[in-house]
Order: sequence, then C-alpha cells, then structure tokens
Amino acid sequence: MQHDWNKFGIYGTVGLELALSALLGLFGGQWLDKRLGTSPWLSLVGLGLGSAAGFRALIRTSNQARRELKQDVARQMQERRKYHDRGKTK
Repeated sequence: MQHDWNKFGIYGTVGLELALSALLGLFGGQWLDKRLGTSPWLSLVGLGLGSAAGFRALIRTSNQARRELKQDVARQMQERRKYHDRGKTK
C-alpha cells in the first residue's frame, strides 16, 4: 500500500512540474526583456524553453511508469504461473 502512495506522489507532481517549468521560463524571459528591452521576444523564448523542459519531464515520467507497469505485469504473470504449476503437481 505504501508503494502505491509513493507512485501517486511521483506521478501526481508531473502536472505541477510542467506548469512551473513553463511559468519559470516565462517569468525569466519577462525579467530579461525588462532588463534588455527586447520585449516580447525573450518572454516567448523563455516560455518555449520552460514548456520544453516540462514536457521532457512528462515524457521521462511516462517512460518510467511504462517500465514499472511492464515489471508489475511480468511479476504477476510469474506468480500466476507458479500458482498454476503448483496446482498441477498435486
């Protein structure tokens, strides 16, 4: 049960990480625009880079979830085989 809550914590923060990455990029770009007078170009670049970083984290977490799911399914199949094989030998 504790393992499930850990997964929920890891996967539940993906949306937050995506939003914060985009906002951090946007605000960083706005700050640079004010200092350099390049409005709105660095804001757009910052938003794009922040969004890309957030989507990269999303893809990485998705791949991790897929690997864990495959491992869980393989483990369940192995346990079922052991159970069925044990019943055949009796």
